[in-house]
Amino acid sequence: ESRGLGDVYKRQLLTESPAPTETPAITPSPTETPTLEPTAEPENTPEPTPFPTEEPTPEPTPSGNGHIVAIDAGHQAQGNSEQEPIGPGASETKAKVASGTTGRTTGVPEYQLTLDVSLKLREELQNRGYQVVMIRETHDVNISNAERAETANNSGAEIFLRIHANGSDSSSVNGALTMAPSSSNPYVGSMADSCQRLSQSVVDAYCAATGFKNMGVQNYDNMSGINWCRIPVTIVEMGFMTNPDDDLAMQDQEMQKRMASGIAAVSYTHLTLPTIA
Repeated sequence: ESRGLGDVYKRQLLTESPAPTETPAITPSPTETPTLEPTAEPENTPEPTPFPTEEPTPEPTPSGNGHIVAIDAGHQAQGNSEQEPIGPGASETKAKVASGTTGRTTGVPEYQLTLDVSLKLREELQNRGYQVVMIRETHDVNISNAERAETANNSGAEIFLRIHANGSDSSSVNGALTMAPSSSNPYVGSMADSCQRLSQSVVDAYCAATGFKNMGVQNYDNMSGINWCRIPVTIVEMGFMTNPDDDLAMQDQEMQKRMASGIAAVSYTHLTLPTIA
């Protein structure tokens, strides 16, 4: 009987063989599947939107080394001969500010040279992470030496660098030096050691970078720009404008970069210099 059933099945299969004609009718179904795929994608897109709003918040201000240096480009275009005390409570007075000396060979005024180098020094210090306070950035100012010191005192600076150039009756005198108060200074004597250490560090680094003759640290107690200070201060006499060699060298742009780099090379962050309260 199994054979008989087989024959029955064969007959059924043969009679149902036209069924494949129905399968093509199902072929349009693939056109329906793509329509489902795009609908699922938008459901995930809203989730990333919060991320861009959080990106700016972690951005802090540029980090430095946390130390502030004040720079005074010595002198100005027009001097001021009005008098001011040379220190707090002093009876002795001197002119508020002078216009400075002039290059014997180049004819360049000191106030121009000091600002040129001071602006390069600012850049050098900023590149080393220092915040810099400039007492002046133009020649057309009228700021007395006492006012310059007070500006530095109130700026938050820890160090005050006063940039100058020297002059002499003798054109043969050359070299660089720094000025600091003596321990017997009646105004800043308690800070004299700090100023002298600062001054020695600066003149040594400056001369090493430039090749200028090192004339060391010289003590002066009648400088109002020092005596009004409450933070360690040095006057940098970069060279003698009355000496042809120094004068010409200080006008060379590459030399000016070395001058600024030498002063900036001092590790001011490690000096740990006491101030006057």
